[in-house]
Amino acid sequence: MAIGRGGGHRPIGRHRRPVGPSRVRLSTARVAPVAITGQAVGVNPVESAAQALARGFRRLVSGDPEGQPEWVRQLEHGNDLGYFGPGSATWGVHGSLATLVGGVRALLVQALHPAALAGVQQHSRYEDDALGRLAGTTQWLTVVTFGDRAQADRECARVRGLHRKVKGTYDADGIESTYSAMDPDLLRWVHVAFTDSFLATHRVWGGPIRGGEDEYVREWATAGALVGVVDPPRSVAELEKQMADFDPVLRSNEASERTVHFIRNAPLPLPARAPYGVLVAGAVSTLPAHYREMLGVPNVPSALARPAVGALLGAIGAVLGRQSPSQRNARRRAARIDAAVA
Repeated sequence: MAIGRGGGHRPIGRHRRPVGPSRVRLSTARVAPVAITGQAVGVNPVESAAQALARGFRRLVSGDPEGQPEWVRQLEHGNDLGYFGPGSATWGVHGSLATLVGGVRALLVQALHPAALAGVQQHSRYEDDALGRLAGTTQWLTVVTFGDRAQADRECARVRGLHRKVKGTYDADGIESTYSAMDPDLLRWVHVAFTDSFLATHRVWGGPIRGGEDEYVREWATAGALVGVVDPPRSVAELEKQMADFDPVLRSNEASERTVHFIRNAPLPLPARAPYGVLVAGAVSTLPAHYREMLGVPNVPSALARPAVGALLGAIGAVLGRQSPSQRNARRRAARIDAAVA
């Protein structure tokens, strides 16, 4: 999983703080001074800066300044509503900007499994090309969520193909052990850590889920099965049990400490670093105490993180608009299909 996404988003409701012109001017002037000084005559400087910020954000999470790489444009095409569709719990959760926090949390949690972490460190370009890896993970999440079934199937086949190449050895408390990304336990760990993280952060910053939390877990089990997870959890109770079942194998070591340091100090463009720090603080605030202790990260009181992250997500939503390009394209596909059967 990656941090954030070029997929869906909607402005945060409960914790959104209005962003007036003065607030936008203060923040965007630091983020995009070139855009302001180089603007065309007659263009409002605040609007110009906001547009530059939006383009930078979309480039960060999708690899394209308009948020419209080819795989996003393809979401408008297809012959069905996909595995979830408009009105689903999955569209609601993944269409929320709270996933930006959930993505960071998932990375932190996944770092606690030594075999899963070995696969990332030995076969991933996360340190050399963190943003490229982010865009790749974003692609999987977005296509499976908003694409039609054929698109989702192809994307999951791509991911399974990558997983087949990920195998090796790691130090398990002084004993050399083997791992494979196709191992059922590792596939399950990545899935439940992802699901738990997106659910935990949505509880705080995402608002109510249509059908409830159980519905989201049940729906997203489909995505797990598509990449090879056997018997993924289909309720919150099952999710919590499967997460707890991994506790005996989770641990902190030199590799996890290095990964946590990298996650907390990701090599992002300078203007993105302060907002990213707020997202990290929000992610940490939702972690169970024993995870924080193993990760070696200080507690961030919810009373501080909740309003700070809420304000940041509200500001991002105000800049990006009500729907992402992925959501717009998926809704166009849905409207075309509905019109054809009307």
